[in-house]
Parts: sequence; structure tokens; C-alpha cells
Amino acid sequence: MQERRLDEAAGAWKSVLDLAPDHPQALLRLGQHLLYRKRPSEALPLLERAELADPRNPAVPLNISFVHRLNADAAKEDAALTRSLSKDPYFFPALLARAMLLERAGEKRRAARVFKDVLTIAPPPDQLTPELRQALDRARKAVDDNAAELDGYLRKTLDPVRSRHGDAGHERFDECKDIMLGRAKPYTHQPTLLLVPQLPAIQFYDNADFPWLKELEAATDMIRQELIALVREDQTGFRPYVDHPAGVPLNQWADLNHSMKWNASFLWKDGARIEEHCRRCPGTAALLGEMPMADMPGYAPTAFFSVLQPHAEIPPHTGVTNARLIVHLPLIVPRGCRFRVGNTTKGWRPGEAWIFDDTIEHAAYNDSDEIRIILIFDIWNPFLTQAEREMICELLLATRNYYGEIPGASF
Repeated sequence: MQERRLDEAAGAWKSVLDLAPDHPQALLRLGQHLLYRKRPSEALPLLERAELADPRNPAVPLNISFVHRLNADAAKEDAALTRSLSKDPYFFPALLARAMLLERAGEKRRAARVFKDVLTIAPPPDQLTPELRQALDRARKAVDDNAAELDGYLRKTLDPVRSRHGDAGHERFDECKDIMLGRAKPYTHQPTLLLVPQLPAIQFYDNADFPWLKELEAATDMIRQELIALVREDQTGFRPYVDHPAGVPLNQWADLNHSMKWNASFLWKDGARIEEHCRRCPGTAALLGEMPMADMPGYAPTAFFSVLQPHAEIPPHTGVTNARLIVHLPLIVPRGCRFRVGNTTKGWRPGEAWIFDDTIEHAAYNDSDEIRIILIFDIWNPFLTQAEREMICELLLATRNYYGEIPGASF
């Protein structure tokens, strides 16, 4: 069979049945061979015997359903598929066959829901036959077509409600709807070191909740001038942001490790003030000192100028803890730069800051021919109480002391 010598294989299986008339694999394989030869009436008795001999194998009733499909008996086909899925509810070929049966019966919406389940559990493409890959392409189209039809139906229903609320923000609801339709996926906290439970997973925070941002934005020109002077006077102060030692798994960071494609000059790093850089940028350092930066000894604050070279990108990743949030102040941003957090993608605008949760998957792109530079620093998550902040600091310090090092301290 592996060599595709099917007729010879069928002869060998018949010899097996001569020796063992109830051999389940021989019955199944001979039944499949007769199905392949389009002889369903001869295949069915063998497959029915195989189901009696091997009642736990979902592949047998699946093949029986193929017999009934060839005979155009939808009721018996459905019954056989039900038996197959009752033995294994996640049996991918049977679930696919159920969706295709519903589609043939004209039940497009029900079929699309089952096709969506099929796509969720489907094996990787390299493990599929060309026929199954083609069937999955058909499944994706059915799911996409249904989502578009459902979206249109929902829009007619929801538009009157939306219009009643005027200019109220609908971004969160729209993302909710897109997730339900399968057009977006839900993003949650995925910190690499410390998860504080019961904190909201907000991708971009509302600037109105941070009135001190206006003072930061108003200082953009001063900060930019100090940055330009720093670049002019001390290029050596900028180092590759990703700097993993040999032997460490790099995963998505392989292209950026020790690379100036993404480089930085730190004013604070892992809780330590870099005096030389702060001396060169006195106004920026003084302003940052007035900001509510996170204060976790050995971990935060961290504040730096982040440089992304032309046509470079920072791959999707997550930060170390949701105990803090990240502030971006764009300083030098050519057109063609963008930033994604979860399902939301924005373009930086010079002097317009934002705050986001970096434990939600995020990525950055510079599609321009010029460098992009922004000021980045961390602040406490405002939902933490003072007691929680102090306990988190002690937790991190105790962990550092236990190991004798600072695990996962970098952004």
C-alpha cells in the first residue's frame, strides 16, 4: 500500500482474510480499496464487518459514510458520521466530512461553523494530502464568506444602536465583534517573568487617564534637541538593544541579536541611572525624574532612546511583567512607521505620546528610508495599590537574591 501498488495490496489483504476472516485492518483496507475502485455495494459489507470487529476505530464509520455519500443517502451518511465522531469528537476527517455534508444540503451557515472547528484542529499542511489541502482551502472560503455575510447582517442590526450613542467610543466593541467573527484573535497578558492577576488586559490606555502626559508632550522639542546633540557627540552611547550571549536560544531575536538595526541609548536601565547620559541630556533627565516612573530596584525604571533603522522591524514579543506599563514619546518619526499591540495598529506622530501594556503581544515596523527614534520609559500599572507595589518589589528582590542574579530584568 505504501508503494501505491493497490491491486497487489488488495490481494494480500484477501490472503489475510483467508487466514483471519474477522481481521479488522484487512476488512477496513479491502473496503477502502473497493471504495477507491467505485464499488460501494461490495465495500459496505466489509466495512460493516470491520465496525463490528473494531468498534472503537472512528475511521471505519467514516468510510461507511463515504459509501452512503456515493449512494446519495444523506441520512445514512449523517448517521455514520455521528458514530465516527461519537468515538472521537476531534477526528478531523469526520468533522470535515460532516461540514461538507451540511454544505451539500444547503445549510451554509451550519456548515461554516463546523468548517471553523475543522480549521482549528486541522494538522499542519505538510501532513496533509493534496486533496485534504484543497478541502481546507474550501473550508476557509466558506468560513470567510459566512463571516462577511454575518457581518453585513449584524451591521444592519447594530447601526441603529450605534447611531443612538453618537460619538461614543466603539473601538472595544468593534474588536469584540471581530473576534467573534474570527477576523481577530483575543490577546491576553503573556509576561515573561511576573504576571499580576486580575489586572485588565488593555492594549492602549486612554491618555485622559494620565494628565501628566501633556507636560511630557510639551517638552518634545527640548527632548529632541538633546537627543540630536547626544547622537552627534556620542555615537558610542548607542548599543544594540538585543544583546544575548552565545548559547542562548534566540527564537525571534536571531536577526536582531548584536545588531544596530534596533539600538538604544539608556538614561535609566533596570533601575540604575546612567549618569553620563543623563548629564548629556539634563532637561530630559529632569523631566523623567518628575514622571511617575516605576521603581523596582534591579528592574525599573528603564528609560531610553530607541532607534529603529530604515526597513527594520521588531518582531512580535511580550514584556516581563504587567506590574508596569510602557510610555512612548515619538521624537523622530518618518512616514511609514507603525506599531501594533494586540489587534490595534497605530502610526507614531511626533510629540504624541501613548501608553500600552507590553505584556500583550506587540511589534514595531519602520518601512521608511530614514531612522525612527522614540523615547521609551516604564511606569507603574495604575491599578496596583501601594501595598501591591511594595510587595512586588520585595518579591523581585527576594527572587534575585535567591538566584544571585536578576532573572528576566530586560524589557
